[in-house]
Amino acid sequence: MPKTTLVIVPCGSSKVWSKNPTAGPTIARDAYVGSPFKVNRKYAECIGDQWLILSAKHGFIDPDFMLPGPYEVTFKKKSSGPIDLEKLSQQIKDRRLATFDEVIGLGGKEYRHAIETAFEGTEVDLQFPFAGLPIGKAMQAAKRAAENANIGEG
Repeated sequence: MPKTTLVIVPCGSSKVWSKNPTAGPTIARDAYVGSPFKVNRKYAECIGDQWLILSAKHGFIDPDFMLPGPYEVTFKKKSSGPIDLEKLSQQIKDRRLATFDEVIGLGGKEYRHAIETAFEGTEVDLQFPFAGLPIGKAMQAAKRAAENANIGEG
């Protein structure tokens, strides 16, 4: 059986509502408008069998999840009220995310910590291919990997 891969993309601080305050409810894949999210999304679409967004407010969400409106929650600032790591672990169980052979996590150290903690005790092969790289270098590497994946499919 072929190996199955889930890619987890971090949400972004740049959201559609900062550019268009009257946007209203927006699906997650279109709500995050910053360059890092766009590059990570492209990588996830090219590399993964499935991809999810790790929202600091909502947890693991599908790209088609409807976000009701703007929010400012981050794992970087506990006072912003990020989702509890136990709730993330419960989402792993409820959504059967540990049934993937491999999970690729993207984003900075706070997102890596959240993903590692959530998947603790599972048999999933966790990968963080761009861990430790400055954001610019991580974006370049993700962009290159996505381009190479597209070339391989052609």
